[in-house]
Amino acid sequence: MTAQTTNALIEMQSVSKFYDKYQALKEVSLSVPKGKKLVICGPSGSGKSTLIRCINGLESYLEGRITVDGTFLAPSGKGADAVRRKVGMVFQHFNLFPHLTVLQNLTIAPVRIGKVPKAEARERAMQYLERVHIADHADKLPSQLSGGQQQRVAIARALCMKPQAMLFDEPTSALDPEMIGEVLDVISELAEDGMTMICVTHEMGFARRVADEVVFMDQGIILERRPPEEFFSDPRHPRARAFLDRILR
Repeated sequence: MTAQTTNALIEMQSVSKFYDKYQALKEVSLSVPKGKKLVICGPSGSGKSTLIRCINGLESYLEGRITVDGTFLAPSGKGADAVRRKVGMVFQHFNLFPHLTVLQNLTIAPVRIGKVPKAEARERAMQYLERVHIADHADKLPSQLSGGQQQRVAIARALCMKPQAMLFDEPTSALDPEMIGEVLDVISELAEDGMTMICVTHEMGFARRVADEVVFMDQGIILERRPPEEFFSDPRHPRARAFLDRILR
């Protein structure tokens, strides 16, 4: 089923999500035009990761409507496969196949799911490994790489499906501090190239540098959505002010 009410690439309309009796998302609406870069921040348990997992069909939702490039993702999960072909996702943990080489990790989905010829999939994989500055490790196993290198492989793997947008779920939270910069630099390069993206992160320096808008969530509600220079200099909501006071201390 396809439908599109605005020019947004990703659109959530009054989406609610429950875990048993706990409401993780409370009638959340969010529109992301093509080429926009959003950073979602907020305290733990505010619904940030749940939001982007709903967009990618990894979590079902109860009420509302989600569309990605006009493709309707039903609350039941119907339409998830079509949406995942349009939206790549990078997680906190790398989720690489440990028994496959870096190159094999990148080619398996395009070949099996995208029906891309093996030679073309290999060429595409090498292009994206070059893009994330790790092509010289193509024949290594994930266990032979650092955490930052593995996360860059995970980003390249998502790009190999040629998504229209990328979702990042705290992509640096599992990394040692010295590895965070190399991953954020890669994501920044994607942003500069015009990739539509939503990134959940506590890296506020990255948010200032890359985001077109910062979305602040708490208790399953979007409380602010503003350009970073406005959000960081003059947060309007008391919860946003308290969050920034704590995290920027």
